[in-house]
Amino acid sequence: MQLHKWILAGAAALSLSACGDTFGEQAVLGAGAGAGTAVATGGDITTGAVIGAAANVAYCRKYPSRC
Repeated sequence: MQLHKWILAGAAALSLSACGDTFGEQAVLGAGAGAGTAVATGGDITTGAVIGAAANVAYCRKYPSRC
């Protein structure tokens, strides 16, 4: 079961590298990554999704050339 959590966390982290082209795509991809990480680590899914969405949008706005 522990390996399953690491695989999910890795997949969630990798999904952040696909920032998305629009604000909506960035928010959805970030929310998915945050929710996936929350599931893998036993955290609150809603909180993870909100934090993931905000973090991905902020990152893509600050570093648009990296997305």
